[in-house]
Amino acid sequence: MDQNTPKSGEDDDSYVIEDSGSSIEEIEREMHEAAEEAVQATEASDAAGGADDLRAQNRALQDRVLRTLADFENFRKRSEREKQDFFKYALAATIKDILPVLDNFDRALEHAEEGDEFHKGVLLIYKQLFEVLQRHGVTIIEQSGVRFDPNIHEAVVREEDESVPNHTVVAILQKGYFLHDRLLRPALVKVAVGGPEEAAQ
Repeated sequence: MDQNTPKSGEDDDSYVIEDSGSSIEEIEREMHEAAEEAVQATEASDAAGGADDLRAQNRALQDRVLRTLADFENFRKRSEREKQDFFKYALAATIKDILPVLDNFDRALEHAEEGDEFHKGVLLIYKQLFEVLQRHGVTIIEQSGVRFDPNIHEAVVREEDESVPNHTVVAILQKGYFLHDRLLRPALVKVAVGGPEEAAQ
């Protein structure tokens, strides 16, 4: 057996190439051109009686067709990824516009007396709104007592505190939010400094 022949169960990736960014029209045109050249080469070789030339040309055209098909498959996969990402993050701008409304709910709940009718009403509306956002992939960054992470936190206050490890988030001043795995807004936090350094993990 030819050592280049793929074994059973293995994928033959000899024609898997990088996504060239070609449009579907360009790929289809390439495939038509390759097919036409194959027909012309066969006719010309038959007329000249050159069997060796025909085999060489057929190999070259087969390679070209296979590469064009690989281009087409890459284009299809890229289009599918882009479509999925579009639907997954289509509401990002709208949700960003809603975040200040959630901030105002948080402020209202902080200043209302817990347990009174006003507090209960605001909390109910807030929960209904946030449940809708959760169904669309929104999650909150609101955990304190964790190590400061510049990828999801923005430090606006630094406070000397030797009772906790250095660079610990001791308070969330404004919640941050994710849409699925994409950061919509970092959390504004108070960070403790001057404490012991955490051992490297």
